[in-house]
Amino acid sequence: MSGFILGIKSEQNQTYDHNGVRVPTTYIKTVGCFMIDVKTSDKQGYFAVKLGLGQTSNIKKPVQGELNKAGIKTPLRFLKEIRLEKFGENVKLVDENGKKGIELNGVKIFVGDEVKPESIFKKDELVTVSGVSKGKGYQGVVKRHHFKGGSRTHGQSHGERAPGSIGMTTTPGRVFKGKRMAGRMGTDRVTVKNLKIIDIKEDGLVVKGLVAGFKGSLLEIKSS
Repeated sequence: MSGFILGIKSEQNQTYDHNGVRVPTTYIKTVGCFMIDVKTSDKQGYFAVKLGLGQTSNIKKPVQGELNKAGIKTPLRFLKEIRLEKFGENVKLVDENGKKGIELNGVKIFVGDEVKPESIFKKDELVTVSGVSKGKGYQGVVKRHHFKGGSRTHGQSHGERAPGSIGMTTTPGRVFKGKRMAGRMGTDRVTVKNLKIIDIKEDGLVVKGLVAGFKGSLLEIKSS
């Protein structure tokens, strides 16, 4: 199976598998995911779909015009393009009665239609989930890079969480690029692969494991 959908991170919980082992789970809400447009190689130079998810009260006029063109009345909050070249022959471009769409695993989805998880994924299927991690602000090396820190003995009083020596002597006499030091932490794109789908509901997916992001953040779900 090959599939993709947008979701919103909802709740982290736990459940038990058929062996009685407790496993962590994440519930991802996918209700209200619409297909806005299909990008083709002839016009845009690449094959992709543009999806939208969520509701907002503040929408810009160009986005509103794009939604009106697709016949979507809901003011969508998140917009995201997903490239389809890597899905190969599992995704095909269709055009019926002047309406563009795609055929995914035998299911036709046209511009303006809602993308539903039960028509794309199956239970126990493995998926890849991508999102933006929580922002931690400016952090030191102990929290950011898991440094051990300095010794707590022999009169050490102020360097317990210090990074230590960062440079060297005359040659080369500088600090190399990429040195692990203090700085901004978080807000990075994080992808978790091979998460098993525990359950498929009408409004979302339950996957085994934890994913990046805060509650209410956007997630991309693709078949592994």
